[in-house]
Amino acid sequence: MTTAADTPTLVVLAAGLARRYGGLKPLAPVGPHGEAVIDLVASDARAAGFGRIVLVLHPDTGPAVRYHVERCWPESVPVTFAVQRVPLGTTHAVLAAREAIGDGPFAVANADDVYGEDALSVLARHLQTERQAHALVAFSLAATVVSDAPVTRGVCTVGPDGTLSSIAERRHVARHQDNGAEVAFRADDGTSPVDLTPDAPVSVNLWGFQADIWSVFTAAMDASGLDEEEALAMVAAGRGVPTGEVLLPEVVGRMVADGEGLPVRVLRAGGACIGVTHADDLPVVRDLLARQVATGERPEWPWEPLPTT
Repeated sequence: MTTAADTPTLVVLAAGLARRYGGLKPLAPVGPHGEAVIDLVASDARAAGFGRIVLVLHPDTGPAVRYHVERCWPESVPVTFAVQRVPLGTTHAVLAAREAIGDGPFAVANADDVYGEDALSVLARHLQTERQAHALVAFSLAATVVSDAPVTRGVCTVGPDGTLSSIAERRHVARHQDNGAEVAFRADDGTSPVDLTPDAPVSVNLWGFQADIWSVFTAAMDASGLDEEEALAMVAAGRGVPTGEVLLPEVVGRMVADGEGLPVRVLRAGGACIGVTHADDLPVVRDLLARQVATGERPEWPWEPLPTT
C-alpha cells in the first residue's frame, strides 16, 4: 500500500501579507460551497499523488490559517506547519520549511493559485521518477490571467531539450485590446518586449526541487545581505522589516544562467491556473471554478475524486 512517506511532499507558501488583495488570500472563499483557495490547492494535490502538505505560515496570519485547516481538512491528510518569522521572500519561505520537508524531493506552490489536478499530477510524476532535474510547471500566459487587472508573471525561455534557459519576471502584465478584440498581452514595466503572446510559457510558482537545491537557496540568502535575526530585531524595535526579498524565480534564473546545479525541466500544463490577485478577482474566480465543476473538470466537493464514466 502506498503511504505518505512514498509520495512527494508539497510545500504551500501561505505566509504572504497580500497587500494588493487586502485580506487573507489563502482563506478566500472561492469554491462552489465557499471552500477556501487553500482547500482546493491541497485537495487537488492529494488527488494528484502528493502525500504530505507543508504549510508555511506568517506569525500574524498563520493562526487563522491553521485554525481553518485543523477544522476543515480531513484528519487523513498529513499536514505539517512551518513559520516564516519575517517576510524575506519566497526563497526564505521555503528555507523556513526545510526541517519539515526533510531530505527528499519536494514541490512548491502558492496558496492563492488553483493550479488544478492535471498540473499537479505532471509535477508529482516528475518527482517520483526523475532525480537528475528540477522542474517548473509552465502554463500559457492566457491561461493564468483571470481579469483585466495587471499581474506579475515569470516568462520562460525553453531550450530545445525542454529545460529552462531563462526566466524573466515581468510586472504589470495585462490584456491588450485592439478594436475590442483581444490580440495579445502587454507588460507595462519598462522592459522589452512590451507585447507578450497569449501562448507564452509562464511560471506561476509551481516548482519541483531535488534535495541539492538547498545549497543554492542558502547561498542566495547569504549573498542577499538579508539577515533573519536582524530583521526580527527591526520588527521588535518598531522599525518595520527590510524591503528586500529573495524570490524563487530570480534565484532559479541565476542558477540556470550561471550553468550551476541540476537542469530545470519545463513541464507544460494544460488547462488554467486560476489565481486570486486582487479583491475584484473573486467573482471571476468563483465563476471559473464553478464552470470546472459543471464540466466535470473538478469534483463538486474537495477531497472527493472525480466520478468515473
